[in-house]
Amino acid sequence: MSPPWPYPRWIAHRGAGKLAPENTLAAFRLGAQHGYRMFECDAKLSSDGVPFLMHDATLNRTTNGRGTGGDLPWSQLAQLDAGGWHSRSHAGEPLPTLENLARYCIANGFLLNIEIKPTPGQEEETGRVVAEHAERLWKDAACAPLLSSFRTESLAGAMAAQDAAQPSTPVLGTPFWHHAHA
Repeated sequence: MSPPWPYPRWIAHRGAGKLAPENTLAAFRLGAQHGYRMFECDAKLSSDGVPFLMHDATLNRTTNGRGTGGDLPWSQLAQLDAGGWHSRSHAGEPLPTLENLARYCIANGFLLNIEIKPTPGQEEETGRVVAEHAERLWKDAACAPLLSSFRTESLAGAMAAQDAAQPSTPVLGTPFWHHAHA
């Protein structure tokens, strides 16, 4: 028999929906102020392998940058304004890394669904790296984050990373949850 599902039924999409710039710490803080205890975020890789939060493949819609986010190193991505597109009150809000959000969630007892959103052509690597980071960051947490993706290659990469690491992070869309909790 499987244990009960440990995650809430209501999850704040990209932090706070449209109330704050998506996938920023400002959005997750606002979602928490509205009473949400779990969040969904989108994670992809910088060109130097740092998992950071962004939904789109390109920087154009949600930052002051241009081009494909995964083509730039984290040092350049960290300089972008990810809030000014939303409103003046959020101007200067930086793109967060997955580690930034992990620290916030763990310190405040929040749960997370990490949707793996790879840059095209980096599906499997993104899944593997995000899963490795989730294992490391939530190693001592009471409840591991969910990993999900619409890309089967990303889920395969996440599962491969977990096969090597004695996984504790469930990958949604795979039989892992059932095998690990049977």
